[in-house]
Amino acid sequence: MTKKRKHQEDFQKVKFKVGKKKPKLENATDTTFKTKAIQIPEQLKEDGVLPTQNRKLNVKDLLSQMHHYSPGIKHNALLGLKDLLSQYPFVIDAHLSNIISEVAAVFTDKDSGVRGAAVHLLQFLASKIKADQIAPFFPLISAHLSSAMTHISEGIQEDSLKVLDVLLEAYPALLTDRSVILLKNFVELISHQQLSKRLKSREKLSWMLSVNPNRRVTSQQWRLNVLTRLKKFLQAVVDGSNETEDEGLQGQKDSPHSLRNPVCINWKVHANNQQHIQLFENGGLRPKINSSFRLRSLVSVMDSAEKGLSSAENLKGFIEIIVPLLIECWIEASPAQSAPILGNPLESESQQLMQQVLSIIHLLWKLTKRHDETYKMELWLRMNYLVDFKHYFMRHFPYSLQETVKHKKKDSYKGNRYCMTSSNSVDHLLLNLTLCDIMVSLASTATLQMDSSWLDMIRKFVTDTLQDGSKLNSKQVNRLLGVTWRLMQIQQNKVATEPLIKAVYTLYQQRNLLFPVRTLLLKFFSRVYQKEDLRTQRIRSRSKVLSRWLAGLPQQLALLGLKNPELSNQLIDIIHSAASRSNKELLQSLQATAARIYDPLEGALVLLPAEAQRRLVQLVYFLPCLPASLLACLSRCCIMGRVSSDLAATLIGILHMRSSFAGWKCQVQDNSVNDVDYFSFLFSTLIGFSRKELTDLQGLRGKPHISQTQLSPVRLYLTDLDQFLHHWAVTEMICHSLSTIPSQSQCFDILQTGICKYLVGLVVIPDSTAGSVLCAINKLLDQACILSENLHKFLASCCYSLLYFLLTLDKEDAEHLQKRDMLWGSCISALALLPRLLRLMLQSLQVSRICREELPVVAQLLRLLMQHGQLRSHMITNEFLVQQIIKDIMMLKSGEVQEQWLTDLHYCFNIYLASHPQGPGPINAVY
Repeated sequence: MTKKRKHQEDFQKVKFKVGKKKPKLENATDTTFKTKAIQIPEQLKEDGVLPTQNRKLNVKDLLSQMHHYSPGIKHNALLGLKDLLSQYPFVIDAHLSNIISEVAAVFTDKDSGVRGAAVHLLQFLASKIKADQIAPFFPLISAHLSSAMTHISEGIQEDSLKVLDVLLEAYPALLTDRSVILLKNFVELISHQQLSKRLKSREKLSWMLSVNPNRRVTSQQWRLNVLTRLKKFLQAVVDGSNETEDEGLQGQKDSPHSLRNPVCINWKVHANNQQHIQLFENGGLRPKINSSFRLRSLVSVMDSAEKGLSSAENLKGFIEIIVPLLIECWIEASPAQSAPILGNPLESESQQLMQQVLSIIHLLWKLTKRHDETYKMELWLRMNYLVDFKHYFMRHFPYSLQETVKHKKKDSYKGNRYCMTSSNSVDHLLLNLTLCDIMVSLASTATLQMDSSWLDMIRKFVTDTLQDGSKLNSKQVNRLLGVTWRLMQIQQNKVATEPLIKAVYTLYQQRNLLFPVRTLLLKFFSRVYQKEDLRTQRIRSRSKVLSRWLAGLPQQLALLGLKNPELSNQLIDIIHSAASRSNKELLQSLQATAARIYDPLEGALVLLPAEAQRRLVQLVYFLPCLPASLLACLSRCCIMGRVSSDLAATLIGILHMRSSFAGWKCQVQDNSVNDVDYFSFLFSTLIGFSRKELTDLQGLRGKPHISQTQLSPVRLYLTDLDQFLHHWAVTEMICHSLSTIPSQSQCFDILQTGICKYLVGLVVIPDSTAGSVLCAINKLLDQACILSENLHKFLASCCYSLLYFLLTLDKEDAEHLQKRDMLWGSCISALALLPRLLRLMLQSLQVSRICREELPVVAQLLRLLMQHGQLRSHMITNEFLVQQIIKDIMMLKSGEVQEQWLTDLHYCFNIYLASHPQGPGPINAVY
């Protein structure tokens, strides 16, 4: 068969027509999808309780990121936490515990950036958190710090010193409470333990300096970094001690027998009243700390590790470990090792390392003096370390600039070659002085012969430095004077001490000394003088230099004035101390300079503050002589108001005690205060104005400064209230002094003569002067006193002028209203004591000469005088005068409507005078 046979294929190809879409397969996957936005509004909301930073993270979120494995996230968390806390400081108090624990935990982080951020954050927190707030969490911080300091990683150890710097700056007291652990950490940072070769057993371990080649810095630089922090730490321990002493001028023990033995107290015995406690303590305002009586504190029941360096055993143990290591550091940096040729420069680290070594030893020496058995501690230090110190430290003493600083031109070296500071901020004079301070603390009077060789070196160095003439700062002078004082205590004979005092006086004579330097020198000389004064009570051999210094103090005080009040106060204290000991040279100088010190215009008395003024007034008591010129200055000081009224009263009392009227049983010093000069002082101060001032007042006219009336020739000058009150307070003291003079009649005659000579005849009188004169008359007047006619007329005029002034005061004039009671009382007392004075005043009331406006004032005055109980009998005696005055008033007011004041005047006259059987009543006579 030729016909093809048809067969069915398994896969047939489908042919598509052009323009038609391809049909979908039955097993095709549908890849289409739809999307919708997911909104979570609750998560996008900010926390309403905790504030957030710019990344919308709150404090809990940032603290949780501190546990992240990524260093970058932890670093950003620390930065974010600092930013958050700076914006919202109140978050710190709310989350302080968590913040402290998380920040302290990253002290030992492996990443240096994280540790650096932690240090910056800690520094920020230290400025915001007080010590009492962080105290509960400080054990945790201290534990992390110790962990960082002893970490195997060198980078963590280096950063731990930065953490230590922050804590020492902000919380030194809290850090020093954990001194035992931290001191051991300091030692381990620069050394390691080794078995002692001399001992086969492992009971005693010694320490040797360690070298780590993996550090980024040299071994010497690393030791310098560690020792610098150790010095700061020990300084904080010293500053935090209970006893505060001036470095360099601290109290030294005069003899090895002056020990302080604490008194042990059994409280059970005292609780049962079986034993009494006797206290021999002169506390005063600031009780002494160096007392032989000590209560047992909680420290006595603590473990030795908890006591820290306050325990003598712990201090000795630390000294035994650290001092040999410091000596090794010194040997490496000393000139013998690194600069055998004079002038070869040392490395910067070597110079600074030597300074830190000596500073640490010096601080340890200061701590040994804080214990009770100081003498035993000094013997222990001398026995263990004097040989090494002489061999290594004193071998190249003094350490000069050429040995430690690069060469410079000769012209640049002016002044002491030991005291210049190099470019690396090492004070070479301070280095030498620190060494001197360490060495002299190991010497004593008993060992003077054995130590004479190196003590002579120190004495020569100290003397040359003091006399060199170079400018020294306060720290250098403080240490220098401390060494000088110790040298004077070791060898107390005049041959050895006089050159030292002379050298210090040479420095004292320099011009333009800084205030702290001048203060230290004054304290030194004052202390030497007090020590010498106690000694010379047995052996009279005073230092000529010291006498010259004392004699110059009053002149310095007069020149200084108000330029430096603090320094003036120190001068006054020293002068007062020497004057109270009757130092002849000082008293002579004080006498010669007194007129300048007590000058009423530019003297120290009127320029300095109140406390200094009080001490200067007390010095008046010690002056050998009080001439008239000085008394005139003192009177002006009291009058001008430049000193307070209380102080002026004190001065008047002192002068009274120096006068012959004080009632001394023994004879007063001859010619100390002349009687005539004393009365002149009292009268001038009583008047309150100088003759020139009174003369200048005579040209004043009219209100508001002058109160005048046509019935009195005396016009009143109205003083300011402050001036009036001051003058009145001084007047009361003057009156008291006058009243204590035995012969009152003679005293009154002197006062009367002065008033008639200087006041009678003046037209204008200050109101305070008029009141003071009346007050003095009232105080001194007795039956034996006879007043002159001129004085009577003057006092009558003063009384009427004062009374007229008081009656015409405006109620709005609050300033002068405060004078009313004092002036009114003086006038009434004078009128009551002197009947003739009242009669003269009534006779002067010629109402025909006055204007009508003054009539109501006269009527009011008469009414008040009649109503006053003390004057009633005198007014009855002068009834005719009063009646005549009322008649004259009625004549001037005739034909007019009777005013109320006139009605009141008639009423009072009828009640108090007309009803008396003496004389007729005025009503019948007038009407």
